Amino acid sequence: MNERGIYRRVLLGAALGVLLLGGLVYVRKVEPEDVQVVPVSLVLPRLDAVFDGYRIAQISDIHADGWMTPGRVLSLVNLVNAEAPDLVAITGDLATYSRFRSLIRHASRLVAPLQRLQATDGVVAVLGNHDHKADVRTVRRVLAASGVIELHNAVLTLRRGGESLYLCGVDDLKEGAPRLDLALERLSEEGAAVLLAHEPDFADESAATGRFDLQLSGHSHGGQVGVPLLRYPFLPKLSRKYPTGLYRVGDLFLYTNRGLGAHPRFRFNCRPEITVFTLRAP
Repeated sequence: MNERGIYRRVLLGAALGVLLLGGLVYVRKVEPEDVQVVPVSLVLPRLDAVFDGYRIAQISDIHADGWMTPGRVLSLVNLVNAEAPDLVAITGDLATYSRFRSLIRHASRLVAPLQRLQATDGVVAVLGNHDHKADVRTVRRVLAASGVIELHNAVLTLRRGGESLYLCGVDDLKEGAPRLDLALERLSEEGAAVLLAHEPDFADESAATGRFDLQLSGHSHGGQVGVPLLRYPFLPKLSRKYPTGLYRVGDLFLYTNRGLGAHPRFRFNCRPEITVFTLRAP
């Protein structure tokens, strides 16, 4: 090979090295920190006019670890507070489970930032599969110390005058003890109802009841990688049917949030997300 050929190969190798390094920095450092605030307006047929304009901020899949530190979570909390929601809904996986080492100590440090969440009607949450596998007792202590209400197969009733809006939640489908029947027993037959369920594919079951107007879920991380033609190659079970964004399942609206953390930590064409819903009466 002549000198010019060697020179071209060196240049090509250097260019590829720069591209690979730049791509690694982007998927590891840039996109995981580029949080998108997504506004969604929905008309719920059973929502009374007194709740027209009600705002719910949804966050999901924080996955506390050595990267998702309390300081980083506080910056996310500030983004949520800037939206002035009436309610904040957390749809699971505050903790991160690893088979190789315990990461639950990171979840224990979430109390201070979560206490800073500001919403007229407070903060509600359901647990995810990582919360159960990491240490569910620790996660529940964190929620209680933070003033967050866990909707464990339960219903929270919000009232304005004589009208009600219902917030319901079920435990994680994969690792918990979900009992939608218990929530339904505690739910009035009238009025709009919003369901929190970590895994989005549960919408097939919740929609079949005909009682819920909106389901909020996470779990998928949006697939973490959005590649044209390949679609979402890294989706966990129970999020492959409804992986990201807004769906209509029968009469039910379903929204799958892309989450804030990343496990493992990389994202491409799949920015972390805070969703802000504005509920509208017919």
